[in-house]
Amino acid sequence: MVSPAKTNKEAVIQVLNKARAEELGAIHQYMSQHYELADNDYGQFAQDLKLIAIDEMRHAEMLAERILILGGTPTSKPEPETKKKQKVLEIMKYDEGLEEGAVNDYNVSLQVCRDNKDYVSAKIFEQLIVEEQIHLEHFQDIIQHIEELAASAERVERAC
Repeated sequence: MVSPAKTNKEAVIQVLNKARAEELGAIHQYMSQHYELADNDYGQFAQDLKLIAIDEMRHAEMLAERILILGGTPTSKPEPETKKKQKVLEIMKYDEGLEEGAVNDYNVSLQVCRDNKDYVSAKIFEQLIVEEQIHLEHFQDIIQHIEELAASAERVERAC
């Protein structure tokens, strides 16, 4: 018979690994976008994505360390696959969706950790939720600015 402690630990390792896969996917996505935007002279957008990717690297490492402490094997497979060749607004909306998904997933994972009385892993998810929420709001702000600029340009064009 499997002990309840082992089952609890496995449930937590599973959500930690799912989160790690998402973080690895975000790293690949944001760095790919960073290179594409830098190549097209979108310096500040490219730099922002690089910095967010570095945050995601810290997250992935934090998750891996916790998985190892619990006796699991950290995944090295990123999820989802990297999406390429997007326009700037498409990039920001796609990334907004990634961050929104992460916040939602991490709230579920937080509850799994609490239900299984792993408060250390729960604390990690609490921290990740805060940082992913900051990323989400950043992408939402950029989207709003791009849409406002487009609307302003459209008004100017109609006036001419």
